[in-house]
Amino acid sequence: MPIRHSPVVAVTRRTAIAGLAGTLIAASSGCARRTPHDPLRLWAIGREGDIAAQLVDAFVARNPHIAVEVQKMPVTAAHEKLLTAYAGDTLPDVCTLGNTWVPEFQALNALQPLDELIAGSSTVDVRDYFSGIFESNRVDGVIYGVPWYVDTRLLYYRRDILQQVGFGAPPRSWDEWATMMAAIKRQVGPQRYSALLPLNEYEPLVVLGLQTPTEFLRDGGRYGNFSNPDFRRALKFYNDMFLKGWAPRASNTQISNVWDEFGNGYFSFYISGPWNIAEFKKRLPAKLKDAWMTAPMPGPDGPGMSSAGGASLVIFKASQRTADAWKLIEYLSEPATQQRLYQLIGNMPPRRATWQTSDLVQSPYALAFHEQLERVRSPPKVPEWERIAQELRLMGERVVMQRVTVEQGTAQLDAKVNEILTKRRWLLARKSGAK
Repeated sequence: MPIRHSPVVAVTRRTAIAGLAGTLIAASSGCARRTPHDPLRLWAIGREGDIAAQLVDAFVARNPHIAVEVQKMPVTAAHEKLLTAYAGDTLPDVCTLGNTWVPEFQALNALQPLDELIAGSSTVDVRDYFSGIFESNRVDGVIYGVPWYVDTRLLYYRRDILQQVGFGAPPRSWDEWATMMAAIKRQVGPQRYSALLPLNEYEPLVVLGLQTPTEFLRDGGRYGNFSNPDFRRALKFYNDMFLKGWAPRASNTQISNVWDEFGNGYFSFYISGPWNIAEFKKRLPAKLKDAWMTAPMPGPDGPGMSSAGGASLVIFKASQRTADAWKLIEYLSEPATQQRLYQLIGNMPPRRATWQTSDLVQSPYALAFHEQLERVRSPPKVPEWERIAQELRLMGERVVMQRVTVEQGTAQLDAKVNEILTKRRWLLARKSGAK
């Protein structure tokens, strides 16, 4: 009969230190391949690693024949740890994987396809998931992950300042948003702004680009497509916020911190994710508790799309415990388990049924996320996406600093993206030629 907690779980709880050093040693020493008799291993990123260890208690109680080890990976080292484990054949059975990492590990042929397991499951009901979030795990028509928690971006805004300039509701379109930002800027003067769009973050520009219909890449992800009129429209709108003085030309490291400055009225609109609900509630003074709110992203011509992010549960192909690994994923996907995850750390659930918990229904700040999650879209599902996103950020900064025009910036970005995708084109050409 397996023990309830392995030493790895105990270490995770006592120290909250990820096992990157141990993984590197194991990879370099050629450790023995794991067997079906070893404990099931679950790796989780960040704070979720600690919480997963707590959640697994009930799973082990329900399945006493399955021993589970849980390891926490720090956010800053998770990607390196996983690649090292892949190279050393020491990947876990189950892992929480960022949605944008799924295509990369699928390209490495490291992930177990889940379509058949999902089709036979009475727990993982695809119809109950926000469709855009679930589809973020589909690569080349195959599902490789089950969403565990979601991340999307929307507006945090100062409701009191918006009311002061004559608006009783947040913007629903770019034109409405522009009108409101112009009015706020006239009200607050030259030393304060309407919005904060940190130049060291690519997410705001990605979200604006996703709101237009044209894809970022063309020809099956072989070439950049940022010079298209749709993306240029998004980039122009983004740049106009700086040109018109609505947003400061600054990174978020050039202000004291976003919470204090939001409270001070230095800016009134901020694009961010669900984790900041707890941060704003904790950091803003009590007198401002009714002065701020969240709202879905405004789009070019009406309610807009946002990014489909978050983390999903995957099974690595190297696992010899697929049946047990799937049982664990099913348990972690149950609405009750996801509700517990939200109660413990505020991670928003990917299933509509889970949103029926009173904690979510009664949160006015969460309602906008529920609405936004019905309108989300994935960035390009290519392993090179994170490199492309960083080049996108750099291009956006060059445009904002007036070093290049919108037309020059997008042309240069396409050239750089085409260079990044060279190996992808070669691999796809080989794959096509082999058929």
